[in-house]
Amino acid sequence: MNRIDAHQHFWHYTPEEYGWIDDSMSALRRDFLPEELETCLSSGGLSGCVAVQARQCLTETDWLLRLSERYAFIAGVVGWVDLRHPEVEQHLDRYSEHPKFVGVRHVVQDEPDPDFLFGHAFTRGIQEVAARNLSYDILIRPHQLGAAIRFANNFPEMRLILDHMAKPEIAGKKLRPWSLQIHELASCSNVWCKVSGMVTEAEKHWKQEDFVPYLDVVFEAFGCHRVMMGSDWPVCTSVAPYPQVLSIVKKYIKQFPENLQEQILGGNAADAYRLPGAITNTQ
Repeated sequence: MNRIDAHQHFWHYTPEEYGWIDDSMSALRRDFLPEELETCLSSGGLSGCVAVQARQCLTETDWLLRLSERYAFIAGVVGWVDLRHPEVEQHLDRYSEHPKFVGVRHVVQDEPDPDFLFGHAFTRGIQEVAARNLSYDILIRPHQLGAAIRFANNFPEMRLILDHMAKPEIAGKKLRPWSLQIHELASCSNVWCKVSGMVTEAEKHWKQEDFVPYLDVVFEAFGCHRVMMGSDWPVCTSVAPYPQVLSIVKKYIKQFPENLQEQILGGNAADAYRLPGAITNTQ
């Protein structure tokens, strides 16, 4: 079974397009491209990745798909489409023709409207995503989990993937109410969870033990068949090298049988994203 990094990004850096990269992440103020990631994947024993949008524009989606054509290890692309656009159907139809276009993401964590996910135009767009059997990545912070639960219940037939465990407050060692809401979200059987983005939510000098309570919650809630490993490369490199980031999850899942470890390290991503050419559990 292929091992897959279920969450990473590429970019040509410009200050205008990546204004969120502040001085604390100055190491990210450069280009991060497939050749560099391919080396990281190989050193980590992984063979593929899912490239996720970092800019909210169609040119980003087009660029990622072109990269996926050039680099076979890019197994799938989660792109951005304006789901509120009057011509969202045409946009989705065009991208759906590409075999590696597997899902859509919007940066909901930055939306000030607590009901953003339930706007009429956005809901219409989500319905069009679901109609094309594409997945949707949920990028939120803990205070938005209540909305995510309601959203998941509204679309029970749609494959939804929670990014970065909803960014729990690891540095503050805060578990509740995040843990309770993660369990509630996981009760929706159409939701998967990425164990990714943890190091950037932790204290600078983190230890493996810092993540265990949060991983415990996620695995208790979702089980081993709806959790996937992602690095959040290159964002993670502002805190820790790629191998260290992968090792957090790899060390934790040693408690599980080998077949379940392989699901977490690749099989679940192949299932959730319907990655082309991947062997999945889906019948």
